[in-house]
Amino acid sequence: MKTRFYWLSILMLLVALPAWCDIKILHGPYLQNLGEQEATIVWISDKPSVGWLEMAPDDASHFYAKERKKIFDTRIGIKVTSTIHAVKVTGLQPGTRYRYRVCVQEVLEHDGHKVIYGCMVSTDVYGKEPLSFITNDISKPQVSFAMVNDIHGRNDALEQMIKQCDLKKTDLFLFNGDMVSIAEDQEQLFGGFMDKSVELFAGSVPMYYCRGNHETRGPMAPEFQQYFNPKEEELFYMFRQGPVCFVVLDCGEDKPDTDVEYYGITAYDEYRTKQAEWLKTVLHSDLYKQAPFKVIVCHMPPFGGWHGELDIAEKFIPLLNEANPDVYLCAHLHRTIQKNAGEDGVRFPILVNSNNSLLKADVDNKKMDIRIYDLSGKEVEHLLIEK
Repeated sequence: MKTRFYWLSILMLLVALPAWCDIKILHGPYLQNLGEQEATIVWISDKPSVGWLEMAPDDASHFYAKERKKIFDTRIGIKVTSTIHAVKVTGLQPGTRYRYRVCVQEVLEHDGHKVIYGCMVSTDVYGKEPLSFITNDISKPQVSFAMVNDIHGRNDALEQMIKQCDLKKTDLFLFNGDMVSIAEDQEQLFGGFMDKSVELFAGSVPMYYCRGNHETRGPMAPEFQQYFNPKEEELFYMFRQGPVCFVVLDCGEDKPDTDVEYYGITAYDEYRTKQAEWLKTVLHSDLYKQAPFKVIVCHMPPFGGWHGELDIAEKFIPLLNEANPDVYLCAHLHRTIQKNAGEDGVRFPILVNSNNSLLKADVDNKKMDIRIYDLSGKEVEHLLIEK
């Protein structure tokens, strides 16, 4: 009788096991802020957990050939217990491919100084090839990039645009704002565009996010940087890939901070002033000055007459005029507009991409060839910049 009761207890435990030993990676992983010697990888689990990244060189060895170094998601020396995980790995080599997987282990309980752990899960390196990425390389002679914007949660339109790209030849994507209309919760953010992006490319091809005015709205707005640029000081930043230096600016909102629509929660005039001070430094850096081509990325254009646009024109354009960028890529207006250098006191061309078009660019040391395509793949705008 005792033996029967023992085996019945074991059977009941095994049946119950999946109920408490179950954790999933819900979203991601995806690349952020890829550089020559660093990369940030972000992923989301469905339960509070510790997370880590494992990397392997792109050699002939199987990922399971040996134990791979674990790089944990930590803060102030403590492994972070969260559903949102971000690991910044440094010390990488330029222009080098790395394979990786991400892992999480559920944290069931903190009991005094003890931590009770649950099950682990990782991205698959057994049934398929591991995810991989190639670090940036400023000596790369050519670079191809693409830009989309104002998707407002339209996954079908986003997929049409991305499928026009040869992903094997696309070095990076720019998401130039308003990818959702308002972020009420995490699932809206991922359901609106990021899950589709991960499905198509974002685990292996880097995406650089330029926040738009719609990402500044809703309950998720203060949490934006947990998901995008999570290891950077600000949402404005600069990076270089091949012959192009990209300066990514954060436009803030389009109306005055005192507008009734913002309920007194915004301070974007001050934020844009802070960016202008940052620009005074980075536009004189070697990273910027030594690049054959300089591209400014900002969701809102410096024209249109609304407060945010006027503030950008007042605070950014005089500094940019002195720095001689090659083009200013923007969005926001839901139509395609090209302004030539010299119009309205701006010394460089401005290209506005619509909400229903894909911008693609091929750049070498002598020319930048930018083309815009509608959803059917028809070319609707062309800008060639030659040195």
